[in-house]
Parts: sequence; structure tokens; C-alpha cells
Amino acid sequence: MENKNRWKYRKSMLMLFVGLILFGFIAFAEHKTTSRKVAGLEVYVEGVSDVYFVEEKEVIALLKNAFPGLSEPAGTADISIEQMEKKVEAHPLVRNAEVYQDLKGTIRVKVSQHVPMARIVRPLAADGYISTSGKILPTSPNYTSRVLILEGSRAPSLLREKDLTEKEAQLLELIRHIYQDPFWSAQISSLELLKNGEVNLYQQVGRQVIEFGKPENIGLKFRKIKTFYKKILPEKGWNTYARVNVKYKDQIICE
Repeated sequence: MENKNRWKYRKSMLMLFVGLILFGFIAFAEHKTTSRKVAGLEVYVEGVSDVYFVEEKEVIALLKNAFPGLSEPAGTADISIEQMEKKVEAHPLVRNAEVYQDLKGTIRVKVSQHVPMARIVRPLAADGYISTSGKILPTSPNYTSRVLILEGSRAPSLLREKDLTEKEAQLLELIRHIYQDPFWSAQISSLELLKNGEVNLYQQVGRQVIEFGKPENIGLKFRKIKTFYKKILPEKGWNTYARVNVKYKDQIICE
């Protein structure tokens, strides 16, 4: 019995000793990590069709201004990776940021941008973009994107929102339909947003105003516009009509 108790005691002490060694190793590894010097800062921005609304030098300047320790060798304990990610993602044109430090001590930042699919035009104030996710974005000093133009009496009010996914779901569906279709994105140049919620479409080719009505039954209305292109225009010519109305069910009104 005594030998059994002695064996249990030795076993417990051995486990405690092993535990202390593991704890010390982990503590040493953590200390080594937190005391590692910053060897540099590298930023990679994913381009959108080779377009950069956010430039790498802009992100570097942003981070060095917010975290002065990046400009000179410093311990990582003074620099929070999580806070760096939040700082970069606070940029209005940044969709997501991933920040990590490699084994050599270099802090690497990978940035993905918001993708504009329409531009809101205001005659007496700054313009803005609508992203593919429905977010309202400011214009970029680095680049002007050639996208669908939104104008008209209701367009400026969109810029008072941060996100259009709830209040303007139907309008977003219409914009996405045009943006995602190669034919319509090439053919439709701008939308006029009227106060009553209706939309007029303007084309790259052809002088007709297409009265689309409310942004609903979108697929059906575009099929009617296709019918106008395929069956009516070849017979009458591109400039015969000044107005094409597809608002009403089962009707195409040309004047």
C-alpha cells in the first residue's frame, strides 16, 4: 500500500514537473513573439479589373500615422494587429483587410476594395458611388470608374444613406441587373430617378428615352426592350421614336 501511494506521489510530481516545463516553454515562446521587432511593412491591394481606388502608399501612410511604431523598430506588444485591421477597414473604399506578421517580423497587409457599379451625380455637390454590396462610397482621388450614371431629382437623396440594401432593394436589383449583363451594361448609360419612384433609361446608341416605370418586374421589362430592339427598330430605324414605354403589362408604347 505504501509503495502504491509512493508511486502515485511520484507520478503526480512528474506530471507537475512536465506541466511546469510546458508552461515555461509557452511563456518563453509568447515572450519571444511579443518582443520580436518589426522588420517592415508591406501592403498589397487587390485591383478591381486593374483599377485601384485605394493605393498601397495611401494605406502605408494611414497605418504609419496611426501607429508611429511602424516607422522604426518596435516590439509587437506596442502594435495591435486587430487595431490595424480595424483602422484599414475604416477607410470608406476598403471592403476587407487582413493583417499578420510573418516569421521575419514583417507586417503584411492584404486589402480588398469595394467595387462600384453605379455613380450618383449631383450638380452642385460631390458625387458618390454605389458598391456591388449596396454601400454608398465617396469618389476616389485616384481613379474615376466608368459605370452606370444615376441622376435626376431623387438621385441626391441616395447619398444621405450609408447602405441601400433595405430602403432601395428594388433599385439595387435594377442596377445589378444592368451591371451583371454584358449587353445591358454596354447599352444603358444612365438612369434618371424621378420623384415618384419611377426610372427612365438612357442608351449609348439610340435617342429614345425608355420609360421603365417603377423598378419592378425587371426581367419582363428588359425582355420587352429586347423585343423593341429586335422587331421594331429594324423596321422603323433607330431614330424614329423619341419615347419607348415598357411600364405597362403586355404593352410596348412607342411615340
